[in-house]
Amino acid sequence: MKRFLFSLLPLLLITGRLMAIEQPRYTVLQREGNFELRRYEPYIVAEIEVRASFEKAGNTAFRPLANYIFGENRRSEKMEMTAPVTQTPKGEKIGMTAPVTQSGGSDGLYTVSFVMPSRYKLATLPAPMDERIHFREVPSAVKAAWTYRGGWSQARYAKEEKALRAAMVKAKRTAMGPPVWARYNAPFWPSFLRRNEILVEVRP
Repeated sequence: MKRFLFSLLPLLLITGRLMAIEQPRYTVLQREGNFELRRYEPYIVAEIEVRASFEKAGNTAFRPLANYIFGENRRSEKMEMTAPVTQTPKGEKIGMTAPVTQSGGSDGLYTVSFVMPSRYKLATLPAPMDERIHFREVPSAVKAAWTYRGGWSQARYAKEEKALRAAMVKAKRTAMGPPVWARYNAPFWPSFLRRNEILVEVRP
């Protein structure tokens, strides 16, 4: 299995460079190891709320969101893929200073979002066929970011979120919202190559 994955590595790296996937624009204000403080520009997301476990929420929401961008909308308009796909717990209490870990949203509710291409505005996005999908403009904000590579288990996420919270305490930054789990690669991507982030809005 390892030999197979390493044989794929050159192709995956080449493909990764050729696929110019658009991401939200931001400026790095501070960096230390896996931790960054970023100022994000506004961007728009298409999002859907699902009731599922932490590890199944992304898969549950992925299909209707992917169908939307691949043409299942009122204009049958296909859009280019963007990154990341984000997952946010609903109703989670905010840990303001001390490190905390994610235990899931209220009643297992999560909001999963696709970033919309920047060429669209709220008024110009095609209406979805699936009425569960809604659009939202994410305003400019300063966010703490923790980047890691690896699998998508809840145990791994909890470990990395704890590390982010500790870095925020060290940087004397206070959370202003719930943690957002951001994934940049497709499920078929080898787990050791997957880029993942945890983002938390902080006081400017």
